[in-house]
Amino acid sequence: MATIYTQAGEEAVVDLIDGTSAVHLDAATAKIGWGTGAGTHAKSSTTLFTEASEARVAAAVSQPAADKNQWVGTLTADAAKTITNAGLFNAATVGTLVVAGDFTGVALAAGDKIEFTISLEQS
Repeated sequence: MATIYTQAGEEAVVDLIDGTSAVHLDAATAKIGWGTGAGTHAKSSTTLFTEASEARVAAAVSQPAADKNQWVGTLTADAAKTITNAGLFNAATVGTLVVAGDFTGVALAAGDKIEFTISLEQS
């Protein structure tokens, strides 16, 4: 699985640190979405590959280490589909793709779920 901390994500975090943005990645705004398209995310990615029809879900937020944030969310398939990528956004729609991950497709039937854990460590 390739995981990318996007350029737009880095810029959003810098804006949080210097106070020029009030959009946080907390339980109220952090959302996890998934996609069905093929591809490999790059630093310049701003969207998922073919974001699926399910709404992004709220993420449970934690800080498992002093320099690490973690977001966990579970998505449920509304129909049969194969999920190939997921990402962390700072909004329920549109918003900034902060972290994106690609993986071998996971075939789902309607009602199947995937729990995603997305971690970001400042190093």
